[in-house]
Amino acid sequence: MLSTLSSKGQITLPKALREQLHLRPGDKIEFLLTEGGRIEILPITLPIARLKGMAPKPQQALSLEEMDAAIRERAGKP
Repeated sequence: MLSTLSSKGQITLPKALREQLHLRPGDKIEFLLTEGGRIEILPITLPIARLKGMAPKPQQALSLEEMDAAIRERAGKP
């Protein structure tokens, strides 16, 4: 997805992204700059009810050990 920076320093989030994040006019988002120079966009005003169904359903149930391993991997810890 691509967006253009305006002369006022504003961007428009593409419609597909707004829909995927369930963003509506007036919602707030947070921009996080990672150590690698990437930007993460986090919606911060979603009521908990709007989060229902956003996460993909797992293909299979994971054990607690598999969940712990995935968390360690994501956090960059062995």
